[in-house]
Amino acid sequence: MASSKQVLLLAAVVAVACLLPSLASARQWVVGDECGWKARFNHTHWANGKTFVVGDTLLFKYRKGKHNVVQVGEEDFATCGHDENHRTRCSGHDVVQLDRPGRMFFICTKHNHCRKGMKLAIDVVVAPPPPPLSYPFPTTSPPPPPPFGWTFPGTPPPPPRYGWPSTPAPPPPPFRRWPW
Repeated sequence: MASSKQVLLLAAVVAVACLLPSLASARQWVVGDECGWKARFNHTHWANGKTFVVGDTLLFKYRKGKHNVVQVGEEDFATCGHDENHRTRCSGHDVVQLDRPGRMFFICTKHNHCRKGMKLAIDVVVAPPPPPLSYPFPTTSPPPPPPFGWTFPGTPPPPPRYGWPSTPAPPPPPFRRWPW
């Protein structure tokens, strides 16, 4: 019988094995790609066609002191407004964890940058489940063989009922007399 330590170790290994695929599939998105987080750039257009998944992260890159990143609600996103309750990120290399599904909104509150397009709206979705494990065994059984004597096009004919026909032996070499 396994000890409780062995059972706990096995449970831990199984838990890690289950989590690894989801961790490996997480992606870090650099907002704006090589342009970064800046004014006069359509960040929402940048997000079009991308699938943001729970577990992914957004990396906002910008010159520290010149910009910031504030996560806001939909109304503040539309009006470029915010209140002091919103967390302001200002490191120039801000990472935001996408930890829940739904719509998320980000703006820059420096100067008039939000009105100049420095804002981002994204939809975050739940990751699809991993594909089922594949089994090495076929899921369907092969078709039954044809009735004896019948063949399908492209298949060799079946063997005769009473064994394989013998191949005729080659003729013996011609008789030669030995010279002694």
